Amino acid sequence: MPRARPEHSTSAESVPLRKVFGVFGPDLRPFRASIAVLVAASTLSPALETAAIWLFKLVVDRVLVPRELGPLGWLALLLAGVTVADGAVGFVDRVLSTSVSERFLLALRARVFRHVLGLSLDDLGKRRLGDVLSRLTGDSASIESFLVSGLSAALADLLRVLFFAGALFVIDWRLAAVALVALPLFALAVRRFAGRIREISREARRRAGAVSAVAEESLSNAALVQAYGREQDALERFRREGLAGVAAQLSAARLRGLFVPVVDLIELVGGLAVIALGAGELAAGRVTLGGLLVFVTYVGKLYQPVRGLGGFVTSAHSAAAAAERIVELLEQRPSVEDRPAARPLVRARGDVVFEDVSFRYPGAAQDALSRVSFRVGPGELLALVGASGSGKSTIVNLLLRFYEPTRGRILVDGQDIRELTLRSLRDATALVLQETLLLHASIRENVAYGEPSADAAAIARAVRAADLDGLVTALPGGLDSAVGQKGRRLSGGERQRLALARALVRDAPILLLDEPTAALDAASARRVLAPLERAMSGRTTILVSHDLGAIRSATSIVVLDGGRVVERGTHAALVARDGPYARLQRTQERPAVGSRVIA
Repeated sequence: MPRARPEHSTSAESVPLRKVFGVFGPDLRPFRASIAVLVAASTLSPALETAAIWLFKLVVDRVLVPRELGPLGWLALLLAGVTVADGAVGFVDRVLSTSVSERFLLALRARVFRHVLGLSLDDLGKRRLGDVLSRLTGDSASIESFLVSGLSAALADLLRVLFFAGALFVIDWRLAAVALVALPLFALAVRRFAGRIREISREARRRAGAVSAVAEESLSNAALVQAYGREQDALERFRREGLAGVAAQLSAARLRGLFVPVVDLIELVGGLAVIALGAGELAAGRVTLGGLLVFVTYVGKLYQPVRGLGGFVTSAHSAAAAAERIVELLEQRPSVEDRPAARPLVRARGDVVFEDVSFRYPGAAQDALSRVSFRVGPGELLALVGASGSGKSTIVNLLLRFYEPTRGRILVDGQDIRELTLRSLRDATALVLQETLLLHASIRENVAYGEPSADAAAIARAVRAADLDGLVTALPGGLDSAVGQKGRRLSGGERQRLALARALVRDAPILLLDEPTAALDAASARRVLAPLERAMSGRTTILVSHDLGAIRSATSIVVLDGGRVVERGTHAALVARDGPYARLQRTQERPAVGSRVIA
């Protein structure tokens, strides 16, 4: 069995913003047309807003001050037209922005999910599932809010600053110069706060992943937690990680809470200075009343997008912190993957050969397998027996290329499996594990998981072959009955037979059975073994089992001890030899004559 290994580090190197664009920018390419319309909307909206404010100046100067109602009609029509146009542009912007944001987020999450599914089991085993899920959800959303929502809003804010600043200079360049003095102060405040916000955002993202990991671990092992009365311990672990996350969020809140009043103060000083100097300009006749009123309006409008750009900078640092975690995940390469010249396994017969195979799990002190050799062909049953940790399941893992041998080679139909594509190799195998991994779905969906293209007839045949037809008939929903989370609505034997049906519908030439009856009582084991014997007919079958009674009819039995082959032969030959296999046989027979075995 696999040895314990240290947990994968979740730390990541700092990711510059240009790398965020480089890594995730290509995911935006399918939305180029929509983004072009968004850019146009982001340009039109500030222009229309600037025009609407300017029209208000004309109303004051040409209607209110001279008390002339003549120009009011065409000014009102212009103002209404600009307002309707601005509303239409805003509608297009909101709908398109939401569409692009949501589709980009889905594409990004699918990309990360696809990559995680492609990692080797050893790679996944070093990570906490909750942390991976946090990267898939929260961190991906943070990147989207920067690359799509954030950039779109930042472009509109930047254009507003340019349009409003231009209008200020047109009205009165002296007042405009005073008003724009506040902008460098904004930039300085953003720069002072941004670095610290990035550090805190990174810590908050990491803590969010830790909380998810603790919750996932406890909930997926709810039976263990409850059976041992460790609910309080699980809660305390959750609280510890959660409190660390609260501390990080409070630090961020304090920093943002300080940032906002500093910006408000800069805005207030700038506005008061404009009003004070504007009164003098009005008295000197260098600006009209409408011009001054609109100038103050533009100044108020100017500081708002500047504040938005400051928020965009802080969100960029938050996105960079999230990108660090996702990039670290995406840059991890599977320890087992197709070689460049890998070829598919075509029309597999199922002839399996292990040639002098040795293997050591990463970080382990000794080999899990040492110089193991055997051959098994179509229609034959090879049984692997031995004590726990002797290397039986490791052989199954190597044949499926979950790991690579450190020495020797494994052949299927005379071809080294390292030269074959992973997909074609695994398509040629069907697997039944001791732990019945079932979907929270119907019986039909669980069976079809073994072969998605299987039709109703094929599923029905697999159900009958696995001796499940009686159960299906008894259930109100038949094949469409839900099995519950991890199949908990079924008994242990029913779950195992459902896993067998999933393997049988695949109709693969190689059948791998890893302790399929270990967790079952004698009666349930017999219900599973009968259809198993039928399933083995004509297939290359490798059976891992502690139950020596289940392997008496094996074509060949390989006895493992400490990763080495210590005996091989048929049941009768090994019993006659009176070696390790015979001793195992006698140990299992003792309870039948009243002896007590303490494991």
